[in-house]
Amino acid sequence: MNSKKSDWIIPSALIALSFVPAIAGSVRLAELASGAPITPANARFFAAPLPLLIHIPAVIVYSILGAFQFSSGFRRRHRGWHRAAGKILIPCGLLAALSGLWMAHFYPWPAGDGRLLYAERLIFGSAMVASIVLAIDAIRRRAFVSHGEWMIRAYAVGLGAGTQVLTHLPWFLLVDGKPGEGWRAVMMGAGWMINVTVAEWIIRRGRRARAGVLAGGERLNRTLAPG
Repeated sequence: MNSKKSDWIIPSALIALSFVPAIAGSVRLAELASGAPITPANARFFAAPLPLLIHIPAVIVYSILGAFQFSSGFRRRHRGWHRAAGKILIPCGLLAALSGLWMAHFYPWPAGDGRLLYAERLIFGSAMVASIVLAIDAIRRRAFVSHGEWMIRAYAVGLGAGTQVLTHLPWFLLVDGKPGEGWRAVMMGAGWMINVTVAEWIIRRGRRARAGVLAGGERLNRTLAPG
């Protein structure tokens, strides 16, 4: 029973991390649907709503559904679900990343954004697209381990908005006023970098565990081999 409970610690944490961006995105969609007053903060969305209408639902599905893929026990018990979920996650991830890139490039920059943050959005958005494409290529080659590693990387980038809430929190608690372009870029970039670093740590830990299992198997074979 304890092992099954532990299977849900990471997915629950990832869903919680997605909660604030999901709520903020849903509020933005409600503004568009209800015809809320146009302000400098939302004018770009009313001018070209389609990318946002694609981006927010795709991100919500991708971040919440993707969290369940981090429960190894759940995946083992429901292998068919894992494959079915992957068929949803891949298109949602691509839609989220590509619409995000479109918005970063074509929407007017809101107050507080600047060239550095623009570059960060292009770099990490492109990295997410590339990771998903490489994950697709890996699964076609039946390279399941490589597929999982690339999907972890893509998910880490996609969940950046959740971590960025945390990286902005000290500023809003300790400093009066909104951050300038430089500090905003630093805090946004930190959110992505934290996620990418954790993803690489998870990937390397998995590689060490698999290497340990293989080494143990080789030692057992040598022990059992006839003299």
